[in-house]
Amino acid sequence: MDTPDPPSSLPNYLAEGIPKQDVETLRAIRQFVDELIEYRTQSVYPDELPNTAEPVEDDSSSGKGTVVKEMVTCGDENCACADGDLHGPYLYRYYRVDGELTSEYLGKP
Repeated sequence: MDTPDPPSSLPNYLAEGIPKQDVETLRAIRQFVDELIEYRTQSVYPDELPNTAEPVEDDSSSGKGTVVKEMVTCGDENCACADGDLHGPYLYRYYRVDGELTSEYLGKP
């Protein structure tokens, strides 16, 4: 059996270094990667979300974080949203990057 080819997206330092590891280290790497994937794909707790965010079912296949429907302000102090007439709803995905909660705009529902 030939050594498998690494994915093209894998950085060279990993593509070159991982095959040099012994089986015990490879198993430890696999466990670490599995735990890292679980951490990055975990749902965000409701109390971490903005007050105007309402979690929704996620039909996408990305599998990371929590998708919410959210009402937002635009930042213009002369806009009606500054007085509470918020824009939206819009869909956002909240997830963690290096332990920090972040979001990405997904569009209108």
